[in-house]
Amino acid sequence: MRPSTSRHIVFTAYEGVSLLDLSGPLEAFRVAAEFALKEGRTSYECTVVSSRGGPVRTVNGVELNVKSMRSIGNKPIDTLVVPGGFLVEDVTRDRALMLWIRKVAPRCRRVCSVCIGSFLLAAAGVLDGRRAATHWRHASLLASRHSNVTVEPDAIFVHDGTVWTSAGATSGIDLALALIEQDAGREVAIQVARFLVVYLKRAGGQSQYSALLDAQAHSDSDRFNELEQWITEHLKSDLRVEALADHVHMSPRNFARIYAQTRGRSPAKAVEAIRLDAARRRLEETTDRVETIAGDCGFSGEEQMRLAFIRTLGVPPRDYRKRFASTQS
Repeated sequence: MRPSTSRHIVFTAYEGVSLLDLSGPLEAFRVAAEFALKEGRTSYECTVVSSRGGPVRTVNGVELNVKSMRSIGNKPIDTLVVPGGFLVEDVTRDRALMLWIRKVAPRCRRVCSVCIGSFLLAAAGVLDGRRAATHWRHASLLASRHSNVTVEPDAIFVHDGTVWTSAGATSGIDLALALIEQDAGREVAIQVARFLVVYLKRAGGQSQYSALLDAQAHSDSDRFNELEQWITEHLKSDLRVEALADHVHMSPRNFARIYAQTRGRSPAKAVEAIRLDAARRRLEETTDRVETIAGDCGFSGEEQMRLAFIRTLGVPPRDYRKRFASTQS
């Protein structure tokens, strides 16, 4: 029997559900519950339900044995989490589950989706008039199918009132950490993140892309992967073309030409993007002074970083921090 002080987290499952979308946040809440019980704080009890109960086959081929949604009855649901799958059709074909979500959502303190679980929330009317995130591959489809939903295609997760929606795959863990932080505070969320060996925490509005992944996606070659990793570890170093060329034992002209051909942008643009990523993380995760962050990330000064932020993100660093910081500055 769950303690009266616990929060009941209910996850939905269906044929073709993504195991990662389900198990990632589920594990985060399980770890948080263990810490809470040891420390005498409000804990979590997690339940996984499907429309009929019994065995449910995930898209990964793993079969889960879950409870029926009817078994919940009138039991209070603190947070409802709807994971995604690989195909939108898998997510939305279970009409009974959709109708149940429509019925119980108003009595939940929070309603959440992971990846394309957003399509099920949208079909249930939960996202009407709200902002929402989903996997970047399906953002345009969600927007076209549900014109009354404002889709934010590049966000890790979006919090709009009582509804939280997140992007694909591991962003479900980011979402769970944000919910745990809302419930129990930042230190507890850090404990959970450390136990799971994950990064705490990508802010909701942070891009689903990274500078390194974006660069590497432009090429099948891994020729410059080591160089780009070295750049991330030496942001305050001289990262002009001559220095980078010397690092990979090439002439500056040849290096600049081949790098641009394989990565789709100049070395200078790549360096700025990597520095910008580092600065964004510092703004999100720390209360360090903006000028300190600018220097540590290799910008010549706060003004150079400000211009880079406006050029790339459309907002200056201080405004970015106000919107996305996970701690109060």
